[in-house]
Order: sequence, then C-alpha cells, then structure tokens
Amino acid sequence: MDLLLRRASLIDGTGAPARPADVAVDGDRIAAVGAAGELTPGPATRVVDLDGLTLAPGFIDVHTHYDAQILWDPDLTPSSWHGVTSVVMGNCGFGVAPTKPEHRDIIVRTLENVEGMSLDALNAGIDWCFESFPEYVEAIEKRPKRLNVGAFIGHSPLRLYVTGGEERPATPDEVETMCRIVREAVGAGAIGFSTSRQPAHQGAYGRPVPSRFADNDEVYAIAAVLGELGKGVMQISIGPGMFVDQFSELAVRYGVPVTWTALVARADKPGAAMRTVQRGGGLPGEVYPQIACRPIVMQVTMEDPTPLGEIDEWKEVLARPREERADLYRDGTWRERARPATLEAWSHRWPKTSVEETGAHADAVGIPLDRLAADRGTTPFDLLLDLALSDGMATRFRIVLDNDGDEEIGELLADKRTLLGLSDAGAHATQLCDACYSTHLLGHWVRERGAISLEDAVWRLTGHPHKAFRIPERGLVKEGFFADLVAFDPAAIGTTPIERVGDQPGGADRLIVRSTGVEHMWVNGVATRTGGEDVDGVAPGRFVRG
Repeated sequence: MDLLLRRASLIDGTGAPARPADVAVDGDRIAAVGAAGELTPGPATRVVDLDGLTLAPGFIDVHTHYDAQILWDPDLTPSSWHGVTSVVMGNCGFGVAPTKPEHRDIIVRTLENVEGMSLDALNAGIDWCFESFPEYVEAIEKRPKRLNVGAFIGHSPLRLYVTGGEERPATPDEVETMCRIVREAVGAGAIGFSTSRQPAHQGAYGRPVPSRFADNDEVYAIAAVLGELGKGVMQISIGPGMFVDQFSELAVRYGVPVTWTALVARADKPGAAMRTVQRGGGLPGEVYPQIACRPIVMQVTMEDPTPLGEIDEWKEVLARPREERADLYRDGTWRERARPATLEAWSHRWPKTSVEETGAHADAVGIPLDRLAADRGTTPFDLLLDLALSDGMATRFRIVLDNDGDEEIGELLADKRTLLGLSDAGAHATQLCDACYSTHLLGHWVRERGAISLEDAVWRLTGHPHKAFRIPERGLVKEGFFADLVAFDPAAIGTTPIERVGDQPGGADRLIVRSTGVEHMWVNGVATRTGGEDVDGVAPGRFVRG
C-alpha cells in the first residue's frame, strides 16, 4: 500500500452506520478497508492518523455548469474546497460543445443570459480549440484538473449546431443527425443528455434557448439512443409538456434514469413540493427529482436581470446589450407595459427582495422592497428601477428566488426518493454561490438542525449520485473503487460568509464561499488538501465517462 489512513470514523457512502476503520490506498485505488488497527503498513507506506475524523467518499456534485470555467480554472473552485472530488457539468441543456465557429457568440450570450456568466470572462477565458463534443472531451482530458469531471451533451448547443438556430421543430433528418451526434458523444464519454423546457430560460438576445423549440418526439428519439446504447442519464429542466408523467414514460420506455430540475420548497406554497414527490413516486420508472438544501438567493443588478427573464416584457431587456438596458428602464411606455406583469409575477418575492450593496442608497439597505415602496408612495417595480438608475446601475438587490420553505426542505432531504443537487456551481458567479451545498448540508441540516443523520447526508453526497448517475467506481469507500476520499470534522464542518472576489478572466468578479472543518482530501489517491489547507500544484482529476 502507498497510503494508510488510520483511526478514521468511516462512513462508507452506503448509508451504513459509522464505524472505526483503517483504509489502505494503492496507487489510485482503495486497496483494503479493515477494522481499526487491522491493516499493517509496509516500509514505504505513508501513514495518516485521522484521529477520529469522519472519513467518507469524495462528494459528487451532479449539477454544475463548469463547462466554460474548466477551460481557465483547473482547480474548479470553490467546489474543490468543500469535499467535492467529482462534478457533472452540462446540465439544463447548456454547454459549449458541439459549437461551430459561427455560433460561438450565441453560445456565450446564452450562458450570459441564462446562467448569469460574465460575457467578459467567457470571451477571455474560453479557448475554442474544439468544435465537436469528442474534441471538447479531448481538450478537457488534456487539461490539468484538481477534480474529476463528467459532462452531459446539452440539447441547446446540439440543436444550434444542427438547425443553425432556427426557432422551429426539427425535421426528421435533423433529428436523426442529432441522434447520431448524441451517439457519438456518449461513445466519447458523455454521461448522458440534458435538455430544458424551462420558460425562464431566455438565451442570446432574449430569445428562448434552442431546446425550448424541440417537440417531445425529438426528446424521445434522443432518449431512444441512450436506451439503445444501454447507458446514459437524462437530465431535464421542467416546462410545458414535460413533467412527471413524461419523465416516467421516458424512464420506462427506454430504460434510462431520468433526473429533473427543479423541485423547490416555497414558503408561500407549503406542502406543494412533497405532493409532487408523492405524485411522481406513484409512477413507474427510475426518476429522481433534484432538490437543493439551501434557499436560492441571488444578488442581482438591473444590468443583468436574469431572474426576471421569465416575464415577457423583460425578454426585451435581455435582448438589448447591457449598456442599453437603462434606456428601456427610463422609457415610460415600456414601464406601463411591464409594471402589471412584473408586480403580479413577483408578488411573492417583493417581501423577500431588498437592497444588498449600493453606493447611493444606504438608507434602503435590508428593507423589503414592498415596504420601502409603500413608504415612498410607489410600487416595488418602479422602486427597483429607480434605485438602480440613480446609482448608475450599480445597486445590487438581494432576491430570495425559491426554496425558502425551510421546514419542507428538511422533509425533502429525509425522503430518499429525491436527489440532492442544484448547486449550479460555475453559473451565476456574480449572483450566488451554492457550490458550498455539501458543507452546508453537513453543518446546518445535520449538526444544527438534526433533520437527517450524518450517514444519510454522506449517502446523499456520495452513494446516491453514484447509483443515480451511474458514476463508475466512485462514491463508495470500497475495495477496488477509486481513492476519492474526504476526511472532515463533523463538529466543525460548515461554510464561511460569502465574499466577492475579482479573479475571473477579463477582470470579472464572482462570489465565493469557503469551508470549515474539511481537513483532508484525496482525488485518485493523490492528496489535494492536508490539515485544512489546499495542496498547491496538484492535478489528479480525470474525465469521468458514463
């Protein structure tokens, strides 16, 4: 053995109770798991005394958008600070491959509008050394990586590649071409296929993302490819004509696991999420609704009003360049059209929207926008715009978007029919940071709230995604599995306050959250974190094939 981890409190990812254990690593694999004191090191073995720390499989984050960031950030921060050793990107039908040169601008503008990514960072950071999905995989494989990375092939870049961006149903020949490309992508290692019907997904120039123009027959034809190959996961963002009945049908007809986003718990609709779990759970097929363990809270400027894109009048805003959006906010005619729809659509959000950062409105910070508007004799809609305009569009608003039903989140976490995900790591970088979901789960929901056991929480982060996403030989502490491991202190694990840093290409900023209590990490047997500090200059990550 190369490495012996001694005196661990082992939680192996199966859901089994913690037990004292030693774990031996040889090369990139777990060589043996034994009772405490049972394994004997050789003369060249490195011995690490964990002194009772919890040792678990490395966490698997199944819902990230690192497709672009991986091209400039080999460490994939902040996920790599939070016990995560493997990530899956390409969710919600988005990605950067396949992409023809003439479509690159549409791809980056889609990521800007839908996933809140900086256009400057994307243009400065993406090295377009690929066109096809297999070429993208090759580029990822060649790059140094701190973490393991798997990827979906996304429906929107695929459709753009085949139809040229025409907003219509695909022809039979185009569907067949898409099926061929998906077959090729899975052969190159894609973990599956992702798509979106989400009405809020407004892409380049404020237009619906390409996947929203696909009919069900097109989606089913691609699912048939995965069924024919006998591998691959489908990830679907819900929308018109695509919900639990269709997910069940896809899973049963083609024998593929389906995971869908997003199942959120809303304080104004208590019990609705659990009723959806019950409804879906009564249908056949392997279907996993994805949940989040943190409220979805964004910091938003009116230069990038991504969350408002679900409202028709705001699609006109997203269609304009950022520097021209203030002109529309000053347009009284547009305001008259947009006001009623915005006030109604966001009626449940105004009490949970407030000024977060501002250079001009210190007296407004932290006050719910509906109350502030009433005090000033205006509407929350008009106040939102007026505050932004009078601060040169610099004001950042804190908006609780979804998943604020605290008690129901605990119920969803305890229900094993749901799949924990939705970190969105790599997306909305200036607006939120939920890449810390793993340490938040272990600190808040396990230690502080006692909503689930430590063993169940580790299973949610490891063994469950291993099973649902068919991640081979990762997610369990088991002889022969890859040595992706994390050792943490259950009494200290958690998150630090959110920070804003300016470390992205092109000078773009982002929000980050650091971890506490994550003491050691190993990826493919290589130490990436020791004594609570990252090991510099290591890149043991690999591309994970489905």
